[in-house]
Amino acid sequence: MITPLDIENKRFAKQMMNGYSVEEVDEFLDEVTADYTKNYKEINELRAKVEELNNSLVQYRTIESTLQNTLIMAQTTAEEVKNVAKQKADQIVNDAKSIAQQRVDELNNEILMKQKELDDIKKQFDIYKAKMESLLISQLELLKDINKEDKLY
Repeated sequence: MITPLDIENKRFAKQMMNGYSVEEVDEFLDEVTADYTKNYKEINELRAKVEELNNSLVQYRTIESTLQNTLIMAQTTAEEVKNVAKQKADQIVNDAKSIAQQRVDELNNEILMKQKELDDIKKQFDIYKAKMESLLISQLELLKDINKEDKLY
């Protein structure tokens, strides 16, 4: 490949009459043209390659941006799902606590009612016992009276 220095240092043999040798100049121009054509094609190919790589880079950056957005959306969705699940769990716990408290209240009311029934039964028993005592005392008094009458006769 001819370098710029080769072109600058190239000297053509002078002919006596017409100046430079036409054949040497033509040969040199053919070499320069061939190298220049080769370089021109190579530059065009490299430019096309650079363009293609730039387009690929833009495409990959777009894909990267899309992936980042998708990741952010996935993270947001995961957080929302997690929050909804936590809210549902909290609601279930609160409902369970409410039901348990309601059942405890019902059982406490039932205990109070049973306690009241027991107190009523105890009172009734005490009344019954007092009546029985009274009856027994009156029966005993009758027996004593009968015994006294029997002794009198």
